[in-house]
Amino acid sequence: MSDRNAIPLAPSAALTVETVLSVRHWNEHLFSFTITRPQSFRFRSGEFVMLGLPADVANPGGRPLLRAYSVASPAWAEELEFLSIKVPDGPLTSKLQLIQPGDQLFLGRKPTGTLVTDALLPGKRLFFLSTGTGLAPFLSLARDPDVYEMFDQVQLVHSVRRVSDLAFREELEAQLAGDPLVQDQALVQFSYLPTVTREPFPVNQRIGTLIENGGLFGPQTVGEKRLNPETDRVMMCGSMEMIKDLSAQLEALGFEEGSNNKPGTYVIERAFVG
Repeated sequence: MSDRNAIPLAPSAALTVETVLSVRHWNEHLFSFTITRPQSFRFRSGEFVMLGLPADVANPGGRPLLRAYSVASPAWAEELEFLSIKVPDGPLTSKLQLIQPGDQLFLGRKPTGTLVTDALLPGKRLFFLSTGTGLAPFLSLARDPDVYEMFDQVQLVHSVRRVSDLAFREELEAQLAGDPLVQDQALVQFSYLPTVTREPFPVNQRIGTLIENGGLFGPQTVGEKRLNPETDRVMMCGSMEMIKDLSAQLEALGFEEGSNNKPGTYVIERAFVG
């Protein structure tokens, strides 16, 4: 265990204490990690939970630094996985990026969120539109067997600045081969479209442009080459600018935002948008 986290943390009514199992650094500003999962922890694919560390390592019993993180692992997994950026001066991520297997961190007891299939009306095609670490909730949803029962087609679009930002690219390009629950369905129903905006790459356009020019619909797409609110459903997670622009674009096409109380034809994570 690292010296930074040598003093055991203490659980509370709102937080459990979990152990870091693995850490994967994708590049100098992006990493993912897995932690132990409490037996009582239940969540819906697409939800987020609070994660944190002590604000003062010299006083681990003090008020912790907490931030909302979408769960990237499927709801059936024995471990919990998360995807995070590295912010050198960030109050939490400057410390979180230094975690090592064996370290401890805080996990909120109550996952929540609006980026769930319960907030969508029934449809035929489901599009996951993400930028950066907004990929995380879709890693969970794409490995949820219920998603493939609800929709005929599932497409994940991930837009990043650099090629090295395409976390989990190999697994997604392989159409989730090896996944114990969805590999057979994903082989037929799942597709992955990465796009890189600041380095040479086969697809270099932003998501909004791909919607406008039809680039969103590759040869694997079944049905019409445009988004149709009658049959298509959209989930979005990423930068606030992307969410704002794409929401306006979708609403101009006739899409309506959904919620847990009133399902619609597209949904975003409201907690991250403000």
